[in-house]
Amino acid sequence: MGSDSDEPVMAGAAAVLDEFGVGWEMRVLSAHRTPEDTTAYARAAAGRGIRVVIAGAGGAAHLPGVIAALTTLPVYRSADRPPKLDGLDSLLSIVQMPSGIPVATVAIDGARNAGLLAVRILALGRRRAVAGDRHICRLAGGERAEQGRQATGRHR
Repeated sequence: MGSDSDEPVMAGAAAVLDEFGVGWEMRVLSAHRTPEDTTAYARAAAGRGIRVVIAGAGGAAHLPGVIAALTTLPVYRSADRPPKLDGLDSLLSIVQMPSGIPVATVAIDGARNAGLLAVRILALGRRRAVAGDRHICRLAGGERAEQGRQATGRHR
C-alpha cells in the first residue's frame, strides 16, 4: 500500500485471506517516496514465494503500475473511493495502464473482492471445493500458502 492511510481499505483483503488461511504480508511502499524499496520488493517477490500482489495506493495507479512493470506476478488492486469524483478518478487511473503493463482492478472500495480473487488465483490447478452458494474456491486438503508469511501475518 502506498501509505498507512490505505490500511483501513486494504484490511478487507487481509481479512479474506485470513478467512481462507492464506498467508499474506502488508507493506508500505511508494512509487514516489521509496522507489528503491518498491523496486527491490517487486523484483524479489516471486523468488520469496509470493504468487499474487494486491497493490492499493489511494486514488493513483503508480504503485501497482510500477510493481507490474517489475514482476511477472499477477498485480491488481481495488480502486479506492477518495472524496474527489467518488472513486471514478481512482478507477480511471488504473484502467489506463500502458500496453504491456497489466494491472487488473476489481471494484471501487472492493478490497474484499481483491482478497477473494487472490484466493481463486491461488487455488488454480488445485482440487477445489465450493463454499455454499458463494462459489469461493478453498485451497485443497487444508493447504495453506505459508510461503512469504511473516510470523504476525503482516510486515511493514
